[in-house]
Amino acid sequence: MRHIHIEHETRYVYDHDVVLAQHLAHLRPLKTPWQTVLTHRLNISPPVDARSDQIDAFGNTRTFFSLTTPHRELTVNSDSRVDKRARYTNFDPTQTPAWNDLQAEMTYGLDQPFVAASEFIWPSPFVPWLAELKDYALPSFPAGRPIGSAALALCQRIYQDFTYASGSTEIHTPLSQAFANRHGVCQDFSHIMLGCLRSVGLAARYVSGYLLTTPPPGQERLRGADASHAWVSVYCPGAPGQWLELDPTNQTIADTSHVLLAQGRDFGDVSPLRGVIQGGGMHTLDIAVTAQILDDDALLT
Repeated sequence: MRHIHIEHETRYVYDHDVVLAQHLAHLRPLKTPWQTVLTHRLNISPPVDARSDQIDAFGNTRTFFSLTTPHRELTVNSDSRVDKRARYTNFDPTQTPAWNDLQAEMTYGLDQPFVAASEFIWPSPFVPWLAELKDYALPSFPAGRPIGSAALALCQRIYQDFTYASGSTEIHTPLSQAFANRHGVCQDFSHIMLGCLRSVGLAARYVSGYLLTTPPPGQERLRGADASHAWVSVYCPGAPGQWLELDPTNQTIADTSHVLLAQGRDFGDVSPLRGVIQGGGMHTLDIAVTAQILDDDALLT
Protein backbone atom coordinates (compact mmCIF):
# COMPACT_ATOMS: atom_id res chain seq x y z
CA MET A 1 0.00 0.00 0.00
CA ARG A 2 1.14 3.52 -0.75
CA HIS A 3 0.19 6.62 1.27
CA ILE A 4 0.20 9.61 -1.09
CA HIS A 5 -0.15 13.33 -0.40
CA ILE A 6 -1.22 15.67 -3.21
CA GLU A 7 -1.23 19.45 -3.15
CA HIS A 8 -2.76 21.16 -6.18
CA GLU A 9 -2.87 24.94 -6.25
CA THR A 10 -4.41 27.03 -9.03
CA ARG A 11 -3.91 30.80 -9.03
CA TYR A 12 -5.49 33.34 -11.37
CA VAL A 13 -4.32 36.97 -11.39
CA TYR A 14 -6.53 39.41 -13.33
CA ASP A 15 -5.74 42.84 -14.80
CA HIS A 16 -9.06 44.27 -13.58
CA ASP A 17 -11.66 43.45 -10.97
CA VAL A 18 -13.75 40.35 -11.49
CA VAL A 19 -17.16 41.42 -10.24
CA LEU A 20 -18.96 38.07 -10.60
CA ALA A 21 -17.56 34.52 -10.90
CA GLN A 22 -19.10 31.07 -11.16
CA HIS A 23 -16.70 28.10 -11.02
CA LEU A 24 -16.84 24.30 -11.24
CA ALA A 25 -14.06 22.12 -9.81
CA HIS A 26 -13.23 18.41 -10.02
CA LEU A 27 -10.54 18.27 -7.35
CA ARG A 28 -11.62 15.58 -4.86
CA PRO A 29 -10.00 12.18 -5.60
CA LEU A 30 -12.36 9.30 -6.36
CA LYS A 31 -13.05 6.56 -3.87
CA THR A 32 -12.55 3.10 -5.42
CA PRO A 33 -11.77 -0.41 -4.12
CA TRP A 34 -8.10 0.40 -4.81
CA GLN A 35 -8.04 4.02 -3.67
CA THR A 36 -9.15 5.33 -0.28
CA VAL A 37 -9.48 9.07 0.33
CA LEU A 38 -8.09 9.68 3.82
CA THR A 39 -8.52 13.47 3.88
CA HIS A 40 -9.47 16.21 1.43
CA ARG A 41 -9.58 19.96 1.92
CA LEU A 42 -10.48 22.58 -0.68
CA ASN A 43 -9.48 26.11 0.33
CA ILE A 44 -10.60 29.04 -1.82
CA SER A 45 -9.46 32.66 -1.55
CA PRO A 46 -11.16 35.11 -1.48
CA PRO A 47 -13.95 33.47 0.55
CA VAL A 48 -16.83 32.27 -1.61
CA ASP A 49 -20.43 33.44 -1.30
CA ALA A 50 -21.92 30.03 -2.11
CA ARG A 51 -20.55 26.51 -2.46
CA SER A 52 -22.07 23.07 -3.02
CA ASP A 53 -20.76 19.55 -3.69
CA GLN A 54 -22.57 17.11 -5.98
CA ILE A 55 -21.94 13.73 -7.60
CA ASP A 56 -22.03 13.93 -11.39
CA ALA A 57 -23.24 11.32 -13.90
CA PHE A 58 -19.83 9.62 -13.89
CA GLY A 59 -19.54 9.30 -10.11
CA ASN A 60 -17.14 12.21 -9.64
CA THR A 61 -17.46 14.83 -6.90
CA ARG A 62 -17.88 18.26 -8.44
CA THR A 63 -17.80 21.48 -6.45
CA PHE A 64 -19.69 24.59 -7.53
CA PHE A 65 -18.73 27.93 -6.01
CA SER A 66 -19.51 31.56 -6.72
CA LEU A 67 -18.02 34.92 -5.75
CA THR A 68 -19.78 38.27 -5.92
CA THR A 69 -17.07 40.24 -4.12
CA PRO A 70 -14.80 42.12 -6.60
CA HIS A 71 -11.38 40.46 -6.75
CA ARG A 72 -8.21 40.53 -8.85
CA GLU A 73 -6.83 37.20 -7.67
CA LEU A 74 -8.34 33.74 -7.17
CA THR A 75 -6.48 30.92 -5.44
CA VAL A 76 -7.90 27.39 -5.19
CA ASN A 77 -5.86 24.96 -3.11
CA SER A 78 -6.72 21.26 -3.00
CA ASP A 79 -4.96 19.16 -0.34
CA SER A 80 -5.62 15.39 -0.42
CA ARG A 81 -4.21 12.26 1.16
CA VAL A 82 -5.03 8.87 -0.29
CA ASP A 83 -4.11 5.21 0.14
CA LYS A 84 -3.34 3.30 -3.05
CA ARG A 85 -3.47 -0.51 -3.23
CA ALA A 86 -2.07 -2.57 -6.08
CA ARG A 87 -4.80 -3.42 -8.57
CA TYR A 88 -3.18 -5.30 -11.43
CA THR A 89 -0.60 -7.49 -9.65
CA ASN A 90 -2.17 -10.75 -10.85
CA PHE A 91 -3.74 -9.45 -14.04
CA ASP A 92 -3.01 -11.45 -17.22
CA PRO A 93 -4.01 -9.52 -20.37
CA THR A 94 -3.95 -12.72 -22.43
CA GLN A 95 -6.79 -14.11 -20.33
CA THR A 96 -9.32 -11.51 -21.45
CA PRO A 97 -12.04 -11.84 -24.12
CA ALA A 98 -11.28 -11.40 -27.80
CA TRP A 99 -11.76 -7.74 -28.61
CA ASN A 100 -14.08 -8.43 -31.56
CA ASP A 101 -16.31 -10.65 -29.40
CA LEU A 102 -16.51 -7.82 -26.88
CA GLN A 103 -17.28 -5.36 -29.65
CA ALA A 104 -20.16 -7.54 -30.83
CA GLU A 105 -21.58 -7.82 -27.29
CA MET A 106 -21.78 -4.03 -27.01
CA THR A 107 -23.35 -3.46 -30.40
CA TYR A 108 -26.97 -2.39 -30.06
CA GLY A 109 -29.60 -5.00 -30.88
CA LEU A 110 -33.16 -5.71 -29.77
CA ASP A 111 -32.13 -9.12 -28.45
CA GLN A 112 -28.86 -7.88 -26.92
CA PRO A 113 -28.54 -7.25 -23.17
CA PHE A 114 -27.52 -3.68 -22.35
CA VAL A 115 -23.87 -3.25 -21.35
CA ALA A 116 -23.44 -0.05 -19.32
CA ALA A 117 -19.89 0.43 -20.56
CA SER A 118 -21.23 0.86 -24.11
CA GLU A 119 -22.07 4.48 -23.22
CA PHE A 120 -18.33 5.17 -23.65
CA ILE A 121 -18.17 3.94 -27.25
CA TRP A 122 -19.68 7.08 -28.74
CA PRO A 123 -17.84 10.21 -29.91
CA SER A 124 -17.60 13.12 -27.48
CA PRO A 125 -16.83 16.84 -27.89
CA PHE A 126 -13.04 16.42 -27.64
CA VAL A 127 -12.89 12.92 -29.19
CA PRO A 128 -14.75 12.65 -32.50
CA TRP A 129 -14.75 9.53 -34.62
CA LEU A 130 -11.95 9.91 -37.20
CA ALA A 131 -11.19 7.50 -40.03
CA GLU A 132 -7.45 8.07 -39.62
CA LEU A 133 -7.62 6.92 -35.99
CA LYS A 134 -9.38 3.72 -36.98
CA ASP A 135 -6.76 3.05 -39.66
CA TYR A 136 -4.02 3.64 -37.09
CA ALA A 137 -5.67 1.40 -34.47
CA LEU A 138 -6.49 -1.66 -36.59
CA PRO A 139 -2.97 -3.19 -36.75
CA SER A 140 -3.18 -3.69 -32.96
CA PHE A 141 -6.55 -5.44 -33.28
CA PRO A 142 -6.36 -8.61 -35.39
CA ALA A 143 -9.44 -10.82 -35.01
CA GLY A 144 -9.32 -12.97 -31.91
CA ARG A 145 -6.69 -10.99 -30.03
CA PRO A 146 -7.51 -10.57 -26.31
CA ILE A 147 -8.74 -7.08 -25.52
CA GLY A 148 -6.14 -6.68 -22.76
CA SER A 149 -3.25 -7.56 -25.09
CA ALA A 150 -4.60 -5.41 -27.92
CA ALA A 151 -5.09 -2.35 -25.71
CA LEU A 152 -1.57 -2.72 -24.27
CA ALA A 153 -0.14 -2.99 -27.79
CA LEU A 154 -1.97 0.18 -28.85
CA CYS A 155 -0.72 1.98 -25.75
CA GLN A 156 2.86 0.99 -26.60
CA ARG A 157 2.55 2.11 -30.23
CA ILE A 158 1.21 5.54 -29.25
CA TYR A 159 4.11 5.96 -26.82
CA GLN A 160 6.61 5.05 -29.55
CA ASP A 161 5.04 6.98 -32.43
CA PHE A 162 4.19 10.24 -30.68
CA THR A 163 6.47 12.78 -29.02
CA TYR A 164 5.65 14.36 -25.68
CA ALA A 165 6.17 18.10 -26.13
CA SER A 166 5.07 20.42 -23.34
CA GLY A 167 3.28 23.49 -24.65
CA SER A 168 2.93 22.10 -28.17
CA THR A 169 -0.87 22.03 -27.97
CA GLU A 170 -3.64 23.86 -26.14
CA ILE A 171 -6.81 22.59 -24.50
CA HIS A 172 -8.85 23.19 -27.64
CA THR A 173 -6.30 21.91 -30.19
CA PRO A 174 -8.34 19.59 -32.47
CA LEU A 175 -7.66 15.89 -32.06
CA SER A 176 -7.01 15.57 -35.80
CA GLN A 177 -4.23 18.19 -35.54
CA ALA A 178 -2.51 16.53 -32.58
CA PHE A 179 -2.70 13.18 -34.38
CA ALA A 180 -1.34 14.56 -37.66
CA ASN A 181 1.54 16.39 -35.93
CA ARG A 182 2.45 13.32 -33.87
CA HIS A 183 3.15 15.33 -30.74
CA GLY A 184 1.31 16.68 -27.73
CA VAL A 185 0.86 16.37 -23.98
CA CYS A 186 -0.80 13.72 -21.81
CA GLN A 187 -4.27 15.06 -22.66
CA ASP A 188 -3.55 14.58 -26.38
CA PHE A 189 -2.05 11.10 -25.90
CA SER A 190 -5.16 10.08 -23.97
CA HIS A 191 -7.62 11.60 -26.45
CA ILE A 192 -5.81 9.88 -29.33
CA MET A 193 -5.97 6.50 -27.58
CA LEU A 194 -9.64 7.06 -26.74
CA GLY A 195 -10.37 7.89 -30.37
CA CYS A 196 -8.57 4.76 -31.54
CA LEU A 197 -10.42 2.47 -29.15
CA ARG A 198 -13.84 3.97 -29.83
CA SER A 199 -13.25 3.90 -33.59
CA VAL A 200 -13.10 0.09 -33.49
CA GLY A 201 -16.20 -0.16 -31.29
CA LEU A 202 -14.63 -0.42 -27.83
CA ALA A 203 -15.58 1.48 -24.69
CA ALA A 204 -13.01 3.76 -23.09
CA ARG A 205 -13.01 6.57 -20.52
CA TYR A 206 -10.78 9.59 -20.00
CA VAL A 207 -9.16 9.66 -16.55
CA SER A 208 -7.65 12.72 -14.89
CA GLY A 209 -5.42 12.57 -11.86
CA TYR A 210 -1.85 12.75 -10.68
CA LEU A 211 1.34 10.78 -11.30
CA LEU A 212 4.05 10.20 -8.72
CA THR A 213 7.38 11.38 -10.08
CA THR A 214 10.94 11.05 -8.81
CA PRO A 215 13.39 13.98 -8.85
CA PRO A 216 16.73 13.50 -10.65
CA PRO A 217 19.45 11.76 -8.57
CA GLY A 218 21.03 14.11 -6.07
CA GLN A 219 18.32 16.74 -6.38
CA GLU A 220 15.66 17.59 -3.82
CA ARG A 221 11.99 17.37 -4.69
CA LEU A 222 10.67 20.83 -5.57
CA ARG A 223 7.29 21.77 -4.23
CA GLY A 224 4.84 22.46 -7.02
CA ALA A 225 7.08 20.96 -9.72
CA ASP A 226 4.70 18.13 -10.63
CA ALA A 227 1.65 18.43 -12.86
CA SER A 228 -1.81 16.98 -13.23
CA HIS A 229 -1.94 13.94 -15.51
CA ALA A 230 -4.32 12.02 -17.76
CA TRP A 231 -4.68 8.45 -18.94
CA VAL A 232 -7.24 6.01 -20.36
CA SER A 233 -9.51 3.31 -18.91
CA VAL A 234 -10.70 0.66 -21.40
CA TYR A 235 -13.58 -1.71 -20.70
CA CYS A 236 -11.87 -5.08 -20.23
CA PRO A 237 -13.78 -7.99 -18.65
CA GLY A 238 -11.25 -10.08 -16.76
CA ALA A 239 -9.43 -7.04 -15.39
CA PRO A 240 -10.06 -6.02 -11.76
CA GLY A 241 -13.25 -3.98 -11.77
CA GLN A 242 -13.77 -4.79 -15.48
CA TRP A 243 -11.65 -1.82 -16.57
CA LEU A 244 -7.97 -1.63 -17.54
CA GLU A 245 -6.26 1.72 -16.91
CA LEU A 246 -3.43 2.49 -19.32
CA ASP A 247 -1.08 5.47 -19.51
CA PRO A 248 0.00 5.99 -23.15
CA THR A 249 2.20 8.95 -22.22
CA ASN A 250 4.42 6.62 -20.18
CA GLN A 251 3.67 3.23 -21.79
CA THR A 252 2.47 1.66 -18.57
CA ILE A 253 -0.52 0.24 -16.71
CA ALA A 254 -1.81 2.95 -14.37
CA ASP A 255 -1.67 1.49 -10.86
CA THR A 256 -0.17 2.58 -7.53
CA SER A 257 1.74 5.56 -8.98
CA HIS A 258 -1.44 7.06 -10.44
CA VAL A 259 -3.95 8.89 -8.23
CA LEU A 260 -7.41 8.93 -9.82
CA LEU A 261 -9.17 12.28 -9.59
CA ALA A 262 -12.14 12.03 -11.98
CA GLN A 263 -13.26 10.17 -15.09
CA GLY A 264 -15.58 10.88 -18.01
CA ARG A 265 -15.86 10.91 -21.79
CA ASP A 266 -12.97 13.36 -22.33
CA PHE A 267 -11.18 16.29 -20.73
CA GLY A 268 -14.28 18.46 -20.93
CA ASP A 269 -16.11 16.29 -18.40
CA VAL A 270 -13.37 16.38 -15.77
CA SER A 271 -11.50 19.68 -16.10
CA PRO A 272 -9.99 20.35 -12.64
CA LEU A 273 -11.24 23.95 -12.63
CA ARG A 274 -13.25 26.06 -15.04
CA GLY A 275 -15.68 28.92 -14.80
CA VAL A 276 -17.43 31.98 -16.17
CA ILE A 277 -16.50 35.45 -14.99
CA GLN A 278 -17.66 39.02 -15.51
CA GLY A 279 -14.83 41.50 -15.77
CA GLY A 280 -11.18 40.71 -15.11
CA GLY A 281 -9.70 41.57 -18.51
CA MET A 282 -6.55 39.61 -19.30
CA HIS A 283 -5.21 37.16 -16.73
CA THR A 284 -2.23 35.00 -15.84
CA LEU A 285 -2.55 31.43 -14.61
CA ASP A 286 -0.14 29.52 -12.37
CA ILE A 287 -0.63 25.86 -11.41
CA ALA A 288 1.54 24.04 -8.89
CA VAL A 289 1.20 20.34 -8.08
CA THR A 290 3.14 18.23 -5.59
CA ALA A 291 2.53 14.47 -5.34
CA GLN A 292 4.65 12.49 -2.93
CA ILE A 293 4.68 9.31 -0.85
CA LEU A 294 4.16 9.77 2.88
CA ASP A 295 5.74 7.65 5.56
CA ASP A 296 3.64 6.35 8.47
CA ASP A 297 4.76 9.16 10.81
CA ALA A 298 3.58 11.80 8.35
CA LEU A 299 0.11 10.27 8.34
CA LEU A 300 -0.28 11.23 11.98
CA THR A 301 0.26 14.95 11.34
